[in-house]
Amino acid sequence: MRFQDLIAYKKGFQLSMKIFHLSKSFPKEEKYSLTDQIRRSSRSVCANLAEAYRK
Repeated sequence: MRFQDLIAYKKGFQLSMKIFHLSKSFPKEEKYSLTDQIRRSSRSVCANLAEAYRK
């Protein structure tokens, strides 16, 4: 079994993709501060799941 097969990973990945697409509509003045932080934090969920699974 791979970590990509975990239900938590699949749901986390779907949510991070939704967040990414929603953040495209954020105002331009928030483009580099708030948007960047939200995108990085949403991606870190899947990265942490993958890292924990490997250990």
